Amino acid sequence: MDAIKDKIVVITGASSGLGAETARHLVGNGARVVLGARRVERLEALAAELGIGSQSVFKVDVTDREQVKALIDHAVELHGRIDVLLNNAGLMPQSPLERLKVDEWDRMIDVNLKGVMYGIAAALPHMMKQKSGHIINVSSVAGHKVRPGGVVYSATKHAVRIISEGLRQEVKPYNIRSTIISPGAVATELPDHITEPDVAKGIRDFYEQYAIPADSFARCVLFAMSQPADVDINEILFRPTAQEY
Repeated sequence: MDAIKDKIVVITGASSGLGAETARHLVGNGARVVLGARRVERLEALAAELGIGSQSVFKVDVTDREQVKALIDHAVELHGRIDVLLNNAGLMPQSPLERLKVDEWDRMIDVNLKGVMYGIAAALPHMMKQKSGHIINVSSVAGHKVRPGGVVYSATKHAVRIISEGLRQEVKPYNIRSTIISPGAVATELPDHITEPDVAKGIRDFYEQYAIPADSFARCVLFAMSQPADVDINEILFRPTAQEY
């Protein structure tokens, strides 16, 4: 893990779940993190747990492009550079299309898709100037497969894969690496976003039976980051061993 030490890593959606657990693993291996999310009190508690200063906490709503830019610029001002951006913020309010939860569709598109694009837009100029960097985008098994009730969520996560692959091809002249991580059922707050009681029960039952701890995701992030400079891990798809979907 020597390649992790002293890397400057910005994490969106860092207040819980995958983002928080990844921050713990990164700091434990010597990285310096800047934590971004809407719930500042949770970020402050995490920063205290990790023994990092309050300057490493930044309130951000990833649906606001200027806020995302301010997060990245803050990290660069604080540390002089940005080595890794983990575009982790995401929502999963699933429901059948016929129930017309259009506001939830819009919110998923804004967070899961536009949030990733705003992160890329903010980080890319710094990384191009540095001629180095690593952008890690979070997709999902649902970005590879679709099921009834998860159509819009799957659409956003498939779009993240398309954007990431296009990014990979375009940034070769700047020595920038890119990784897509697509988790299966991992224990996070994602099922809590589901507002339809019958759908929520089905997803919660599934997660209770199959979900694996969030450190499974964190270890994937560290694996991708820890490779030699000439190795670019482009995509990781992982599931609980028992998960068929």
